[in-house]
Amino acid sequence: MIFRTGDVIARRKGVVLHIGVVLAPGEVLHNTPERGEHVSSLDEFAAGRRVRLVRPACGQSHARASSARPRAGRSYNLFTHNCEHTASRVVQGRAQSPQLRSWAVGIGMAAITFALTRHAGASSAAFALGRRLMEAFDQSAMSKTANDPAAVR
Repeated sequence: MIFRTGDVIARRKGVVLHIGVVLAPGEVLHNTPERGEHVSSLDEFAAGRRVRLVRPACGQSHARASSARPRAGRSYNLFTHNCEHTASRVVQGRAQSPQLRSWAVGIGMAAITFALTRHAGASSAAFALGRRLMEAFDQSAMSKTANDPAAVR
């Protein structure tokens, strides 16, 4: 698959997705614990795995990605500056991490359920429900943003 400037792409990394933004043909801006925010080749980003399109470029994300460069000295931080924060900052103008948010909600719901029921199965179901709810919320918000460019601001 050929990706365009501004496309948000992803590959599997364990139980999560590693996210990047295409800056130019064959160039991806992403953020890793080892190197922080940096530009690498598409092959290096893929790390031998299949890369898929998460969010196609629109006019605004294309323009932002065209001028985006790694922020010097920005090291990786799971909670405040991970690969999703980097990608959303470039394409949307604000840093956020839907995966991190969905994991936090899932863990929170599982903890509350376990505290109330002391039942591992119910806690596991609450975790899955919390993650799915946040993923659905993020999908809904993303589609609204895609349909209304003013919503990005």
